[in-house]
Amino acid sequence: MKSRIHPVSRPVVFRDRAADVAFLTRSTADSGERVVWEDGNAYPVIDVETSSASHPFYAGGTRVLDTAGRVEQFHRRYGAGETSGSSPNAA
Repeated sequence: MKSRIHPVSRPVVFRDRAADVAFLTRSTADSGERVVWEDGNAYPVIDVETSSASHPFYAGGTRVLDTAGRVEQFHRRYGAGETSGSSPNAA
């Protein structure tokens, strides 16, 4: 590697406020705010809105789609008895 062209990588704490968890990892990001970690050292802390602890995909939560309500809404809007092959003006 060439010297002096890569950003400095340092330990940083990423804190997810929604799930109340924190991760210590290496990053090039920096912050003026510091937090004391479990090992007694102070590290820069970056607050994030979503992490693997709070994101529904990783946390196991899924959204249940209201398919019955959507079908009923479709039938109310476009009619339940009509088929796609018949025209309303046919004799």
